[in-house]
Amino acid sequence: QAALHGVNAVQHGNLGIASALAAEGGVVPSHSSVLRIIVENVFYPVTLDILYQIFSKYGFVVKIVMFHKNNAFQALLQYADAVNAYYAKMSLDGHSIYTGCCTLRIDFSKLTNLTVKYNNDKSRDFTRIDLPFGDGQRAVETSLSTPFGPSVPPVPGGPLTVTTSAAPGHMAVPGIPGNSVLLVSNLNPEAITPYGLFILFGVYGDVHRVKIMFKKRGIALVQMADANQAQLAINYLNGQRLYGRVMHATLSKYQTIQLPREGQEDKGLTKDYSDSPLHRFKNPCSKNFQNIFPPSATLHLSNIPPSVTVDDLKNLFTSKGSTVKGFKFFQKDCKMALIQLGSVEEAVHALIELHNHDFGENQHLRVSFSKSSI
Repeated sequence: QAALHGVNAVQHGNLGIASALAAEGGVVPSHSSVLRIIVENVFYPVTLDILYQIFSKYGFVVKIVMFHKNNAFQALLQYADAVNAYYAKMSLDGHSIYTGCCTLRIDFSKLTNLTVKYNNDKSRDFTRIDLPFGDGQRAVETSLSTPFGPSVPPVPGGPLTVTTSAAPGHMAVPGIPGNSVLLVSNLNPEAITPYGLFILFGVYGDVHRVKIMFKKRGIALVQMADANQAQLAINYLNGQRLYGRVMHATLSKYQTIQLPREGQEDKGLTKDYSDSPLHRFKNPCSKNFQNIFPPSATLHLSNIPPSVTVDDLKNLFTSKGSTVKGFKFFQKDCKMALIQLGSVEEAVHALIELHNHDFGENQHLRVSFSKSSI
């Protein structure tokens, strides 16, 4: 009875009652705060964010690690408190995430603490936003779930996440996935513009709004199309040098960027780009999804008109302050080329300046980071 009361209390977002009940009713679990989760009959992809949404209803989830073992999808999930792990197991074991599939089998792990080295689509430590993305993982992740697709497919019956409501304000805590607004700080107030942030963050997702703080010009908010894109932008751009400063990017506590009211002084620091034709990921079949790379000194150029020569392009980049170290057209396709600049920071500045550069006759240059070097 105490456990059932506890589960009901948790489902109504009241952890205080649940903990009190556990203490008074004697249901004090003496097991680990780490759950082992096996998902059977995986008909739809199960992502880390879906697990987080479901299990965070029962308390603060600290770490998640996902893997395949014995041909089964498995995850280890650590709560801040063993009481929460107990209630989550009691409530969710045997339930299906979607009607008739993705059934959860949950037991307690022998582990007491999970080690997480990378924050990516397979593992995450929610207490540390400084962990690297980790290399050699990307191919695996994209096969598991599309990086930008809706994290919850539209399925008859809907996912578990819809039936229980998160504790109020739970998803708005900084550093917790599910939020698509980024807090970007340590920017150079002399050089940064909303358009510059729109172009740079637009390499990793579709940017809907940008706001540079009116009184603190070194801080900005960037609203992405969804939480996956926001996470991707953090993974690639946090710690990147921009206009002489090391930029910091993390999830914001805000869940949307408010546009200024009419007559409100803003000096053009808040911009809405939700209908911009420059979004790279509007088309779900776009090749851009496969060509997302970290900032690099080599840029991939495409959509080059036949009349534009090597010297034209070198001069264009030099005119924006870049040092051109190397250049080559693609052998099969002279509409595309690679250009190597003096540093990663130079390439970041050049991408902001020259992506969508107009050659005339409605021919616009496309610029992205390349994984190749010349």
